[in-house]
Amino acid sequence: MSDLTFTRSCEVDAPVEALREWHFRPEAFARLTPPWEKATVIEAPGALVDGARAVIEVGIGPFKKRWIAEHEITATGFIDRQIEGPFAFWEHTHCFEAINGEKSRLTDSIRYRLPFGLAGRLFGRPLVERKLDRLFRYRHAITASDLGSLPLMPDKAATT
Repeated sequence: MSDLTFTRSCEVDAPVEALREWHFRPEAFARLTPPWEKATVIEAPGALVDGARAVIEVGIGPFKKRWIAEHEITATGFIDRQIEGPFAFWEHTHCFEAINGEKSRLTDSIRYRLPFGLAGRLFGRPLVERKLDRLFRYRHAITASDLGSLPLMPDKAATT
């Protein structure tokens, strides 16, 4: 079964170096976690370097699930991959691009597979798509606000 995808981009009124540095701060994940999410950081990676792991306890309905993500640093940002967690597969690419010296673009691209095969895809996909849409609207607004701007690019979300 093919992977599902989610992508969202926004422009930020800050140089690409500032956007990258903001995401690499140890407190960035906590800042990007919406208040409505049931997520508790059990083990923070500290410095974001190749192989750094984050352990998070997430709430899924009345249940809790441990989510372990391992990070890979790339030339344009970083990737976090689920080692253990609620998805059958999860890979989240954070891409930071310069538009010019004072503006940059943040693009979050996620490839994922839901558990339980076709049943998970049919019943879980709409829920996951709504949750990702809400989550990344929040994250991009926080990022833009913290870096001194509002999202300037028209909302751009795609799922397949």
